[in-house]
This record gives sequence, C-alpha cells and structure tokens, in this order.
Amino acid sequence: MKKMLTGLQPSGVITLGNYLGAIKKMVENQEKYDSYIFIADLHAITVTQDPVELRKNIKNLIALYLACGIDPNKNKIYIQSENEYHANVSWLLECNTYYGELSRMTQFKDKSLKHTNFSAGLLTYPVLMAADILIYDVDIVPVGKDQKQHLELARDIAIRFNKKYGETFKIPEPVISFDGNEFLVKDLQNPSIKMSKSSENKKGVIMLLEDADSIRKKIMSATTDSEMSVHFDPKNKPGISNLIHIYSSITNKTYDEIKDEFKGKNYGEFKKCVADEVIRVVSEIQEKYNKIINSDEIDKILDEGRDYTRKIAKEKYELLKEKMGLGR
Repeated sequence: MKKMLTGLQPSGVITLGNYLGAIKKMVENQEKYDSYIFIADLHAITVTQDPVELRKNIKNLIALYLACGIDPNKNKIYIQSENEYHANVSWLLECNTYYGELSRMTQFKDKSLKHTNFSAGLLTYPVLMAADILIYDVDIVPVGKDQKQHLELARDIAIRFNKKYGETFKIPEPVISFDGNEFLVKDLQNPSIKMSKSSENKKGVIMLLEDADSIRKKIMSATTDSEMSVHFDPKNKPGISNLIHIYSSITNKTYDEIKDEFKGKNYGEFKKCVADEVIRVVSEIQEKYNKIINSDEIDKILDEGRDYTRKIAKEKYELLKEKMGLGR
C-alpha cells in the first residue's frame, strides 16, 4: 500500500468548505493509502503565536478531524514538534539546499514583503517541509496549488542528496488537492471567492462548531439571483450554484437530480432544505467532537502516533548522519 502524508496547520477551526472540499477526501483516502497525518506546529511558529492558544488549537483541530471521520486506526496521527527528528533532519537538508532556491519561493517573497522584520524560519521552513515528507519515504503528498512549489523543492533536495550520497530518499509525487475544473465551496455572501475562515465578512462563512440558528440564518441570507430557478450555472448563477454544490456534496445527489427535485420551487424552499442538511451533518460532527474533546482519547492517539513515527524518523536520521560522515 502506498504511503500518503498530510500536514495540517493548527488553526483550531474548520469551515464547512474545508470539510466538504478536503476532509471528506481524506476520509476516503484513508481506505486507499497508508496514511500519515501530522499537526504542523513547528511551521506555525514562523510567525508569532500565543502559546496558550496554539496548544488549545492543536487539540481542537485533532478533535474536529476525528469527529469528521478520520480514523486513528487507519492513520498515524502525531504532532510535528513531538518528533524531534523532523528538525534534526531539516538541518541536514538545509546544508544541502541553496539560498537562491529558498529566496525564490513565491510565499517567501510575498510574506517577506509584508513584514519589515521576519524570522529566518520564514525562509527555511520549506526545508522543514521537505524533511516532514522525505523522512517517511512517502509516495504521495496532497497539496494545494500554493504549496506545489514547496513539494517540487522537496523533490529537488531528495534527488540532489541521492546523487551526492547514494540512494537515500524516495521521490514523492504531488497530488493537487483541487484542480482548475473543480468547484470549491464559495463564500455565501461573495460567491466569487472560496469560503475561508479569514474572510472579513463572517456572514459568508460557516464554521463546523457554529450553532444551528446561526447556520440557518447565514444560508437563508446567502446571495442568489432574481431568476428563481434552481439549476447549476456557476458563471451566471454563482450564488445558487454554490448552494447546489453544498447540497450535492452532503446528499450525494447530482446537480441534475437537484434541479428536478426543486423544479417549480422558490429559492426560500431550496435554502431551507440546504440549511436542514448542513445542520444535520454539522450537529453529528459537533456531538462526536464534544465527546472526544472531553476524553483522554486524543492523548492516547498522539502518544501512539509519536512513538510509531519517531522510530521511523530516528532510523532515517541515523542513516543520513552515516552517509554524511557525522558522529563517531
């Protein structure tokens, strides 16, 4: 079985868009791959974090993913910083990475322009990302388009190291999380942009831990059009098409089936059904989340994930040291 690795930013919150677009795929993939999932807390501290909030967010995020269907028996789940070999391997790889490569990273150029002072970690974290991946000899890494450049760097580092020191790393393959033809869940108030927790207008974003009344209000006030025809046409009807996509993703009905189901009905009737389905799914997730967050299950899962991955990472680190002539 091929290995797949996914890193999660410890924001502690998940939107409906995250769930329908990414997490449901992860649940499907756990049946197909030997899956590794880690919380990238070392990556998070490239910018200043509140220590209390960061630790809280890590636990909340893990509880949410478990509540959404991520199975700890089918995934190795761990926190990046609890496996010290990630940082150790990263240093060895940094010494085989060129400054020019890092300074050309698009995200570094964008973020460094926004801050007069920025940490060295902002420059070097793509190498830590390479270490995260290469330690486990994974076959596949799901990435968004904004991270594809970093995975390409990881491949370059691995190829260079293999040529210099002999066959050491497997060369990972990227899987783009969303291609250009795939419809993403959009903001309810501004369907020209994707639903994002960083959106300025919170009325367009549904969080998985949001209460039912708030969810219903947001869906009922979602932007649509004056045509009063429920059919999928993202170019001319972006608002109603977004709601159709949400409804389809939850019910597994096709766009044509939804069109037939609501033929002759108004948008208010359709929105009510969308709200009912979203609330049903979110309520189930929240019920599971509340049980998990108040138990010791998370600590047990993370302990097992740490111990399992630390052994693999230690073996890879020792191999790199030997090949590079380090130690006695």
